[in-house]
Amino acid sequence: MVRCDYADIDGQIDRLRNGETLSENEVKALCEKAKEILQEESNVQPVSAPVTICGDIHGQFYDLAELFRIGGACPETNYLFMGDYVDRGYYSLETVTLLVALKVRYRHRITILRGNHESRQITQVYGFYDECLRKYGNANVWKHFTDTFDYLPMTAVVADRIFCLHGGLSPSIDTLDHARDLDRVQEVPHEGPMCDLVWSDPDDRCGWGISPRGAGYTFGQDITEQFTHINGLHFIARAHQLVMEGYQWQHNKSVVTVFSAPNYCYRCGNQAAIMEIDDNVDQSSKENIYEHCKL
Repeated sequence: MVRCDYADIDGQIDRLRNGETLSENEVKALCEKAKEILQEESNVQPVSAPVTICGDIHGQFYDLAELFRIGGACPETNYLFMGDYVDRGYYSLETVTLLVALKVRYRHRITILRGNHESRQITQVYGFYDECLRKYGNANVWKHFTDTFDYLPMTAVVADRIFCLHGGLSPSIDTLDHARDLDRVQEVPHEGPMCDLVWSDPDDRCGWGISPRGAGYTFGQDITEQFTHINGLHFIARAHQLVMEGYQWQHNKSVVTVFSAPNYCYRCGNQAAIMEIDDNVDQSSKENIYEHCKL
């Protein structure tokens, strides 16, 4: 059991919000505490409304700060992040450290799911590993975080009605119980249901298709409607794909993609969005659009 001093973590959060980095020992202790908290959470983590649902961040730390400015600070606002905190942006380290610190401090106010970039293999290619080497001079911090990623929940359900995950559905998972039964504490495999949950995409074609990404599947409106019907869901919220207006409804409003990294990779020119779910899930959701924060 790792001792958790909230005064220390509050100080760390203040420093992180100012764009500072923590010491290697502070990161190690933070990740150990985060693992203790995350291992108690389900593969299908229940989340209460109201909550604000967020998509990919990809190391765009100052845009994350803008997200909190628009959506409200945590813990005053409840948040659900659907993965891809690191890689591609210049501030993956600051981004993921802040989100993990908020999770440790306010475990019931913020939920952080796993994306396909919360992976040892992917982060060695797309920037997070190199960023950790550059900022700390060794790979220890990268190892602390990637070990923590293994404990992140794969999916969440908001108010028993909105299924949230990074990528999409899997032909191996018909019910939420199938997802609950997965052994998630491992590197994301190259195939299988755990892989599908972080890699799959909705598609205009019916049925299951081969994904052009080389991992996961494409799935049609018929698959979405069958899954939501069997599990008593209103709709599926997911991230994983750049959408120019920040959000996009598909499959007759049974799937929404939320993307929260504006001007993705500092060149795509897209808007970003967050989805605010009110207490009355049956009646209301609102998409909030924001622009890239220019330094």
